[in-house]
Amino acid sequence: MTTLVWLRDDLRIADHPALAAAAEDPAGVVVAYVLDEESPGARPLGGAAKWWLHHSLAALGDRLAEFGVPLVLRRGPAAREIPALAAESGAARVLWNRRYGAERAGDAALKLTLREKGIAAHSFTGGVLFEPGSVVTAQGTGYRVYSAFWRACLSNSPPAAPIPAPATLIPASVQPRSDALGAWGLLPTTPDWAGGLAARWTPGEAAGEAQLERFLGERARRYAAERDFPDAGSGSELSPYLRWGELSPRTVWHRALAAGVDAGMFLSELGWREFAWHTAFASPDLHERGLNPQFDAFPWEREPGAELLAWQRGETGFPLVDAGMRELWETGFMHNRARMVTASFLTKNLLIDWRLGEAWFWDTLVDADAASNPFNWQWVAGCGADAAPYFRIFNPLTQQQRFDPSGEYVSRWAPESLLLPELVDLRSSRARALAAYDQARGVAPVGSERER
Repeated sequence: MTTLVWLRDDLRIADHPALAAAAEDPAGVVVAYVLDEESPGARPLGGAAKWWLHHSLAALGDRLAEFGVPLVLRRGPAAREIPALAAESGAARVLWNRRYGAERAGDAALKLTLREKGIAAHSFTGGVLFEPGSVVTAQGTGYRVYSAFWRACLSNSPPAAPIPAPATLIPASVQPRSDALGAWGLLPTTPDWAGGLAARWTPGEAAGEAQLERFLGERARRYAAERDFPDAGSGSELSPYLRWGELSPRTVWHRALAAGVDAGMFLSELGWREFAWHTAFASPDLHERGLNPQFDAFPWEREPGAELLAWQRGETGFPLVDAGMRELWETGFMHNRARMVTASFLTKNLLIDWRLGEAWFWDTLVDADAASNPFNWQWVAGCGADAAPYFRIFNPLTQQQRFDPSGEYVSRWAPESLLLPELVDLRSSRARALAAYDQARGVAPVGSERER
């Protein structure tokens, strides 16, 4: 019986449970990717994500061609395209790896539709270490504090070992019609703003594997000590490969342990990603609604105009903020320390709604996924899970002194920022933010916390 494998955010061959199961089918496989930005729960991709997706699909198509299997591309609602693909190929079963955000209700409905048509439908663990819903409190609810969540994860059985790539794949004798990748228009045209992305990144599974080996061989030993320094070059830079499923978190986990380096701090970052996905599983509207309802009444500036534009362009007059924002625009990426500082500046010094910042990152980051992007924005804004005290405000000048003391990061990305007028007064804007937070919570003003 022919098997249809439905790809989503798992654009790889190795450690792909659905593809591994399909490889056992002597009648052959159809491998399809459906670009679905229309179904309920689907969030249209940002520009940087579209650029990455184009090149990732091209790389995967080349890899599948080595097995003699074409990559079938279709665009439209999955509820329409998957049954059509099964009918066109005569597939007797459809396999996929699970998603854990807002799309999962549609996936469950599609599974029922296929079975009603006499087509077997099965799903497998997706891009997580532990299945969401399996790590819960004694009361059966999801965790809201990371340290407790991660302890619970580590007390379980370790993540399953990754599945080797199939040795062979048999192409089905009947392959469905496929769109041309270029016809999807995922790449920028005029102006072509993606030159900096192409200079920094090579999408695809092979590039992800190479980056993992580079990190474990060259950077991992420095990671714990230097990871907060934007110009140290000790970050893993694996996040886009994890976001698109070109690497699985299980592969990263086991490879890091096998490398024999002190992976504790690094693996805890995988744990933070895991925490984001488990949270999104329980709250699929994460990019629209704050997890802490106390802050629903917070007086965010929702039509900020010039201040938001200055932040987006890296023209705030605060060098670390501007450097981070310009690195983002140029490369589709920003160092994690800079992400926290730029997000804090937007939400707490400018009082601009975190959703506007999250939307900008969604459009410009190559690694923005439906869980980590809004989850981290809510954490910084103070309305999310395990939020650091809501009154914690990152001082961009202090942060620059601590984490870019030589000025190399600022000099690389925004040297002229030193000459720009500062967009806001840090002291008075901090006081304004604290007063607004206290008002939203209905409590007396908090005591002053030393600026970070």
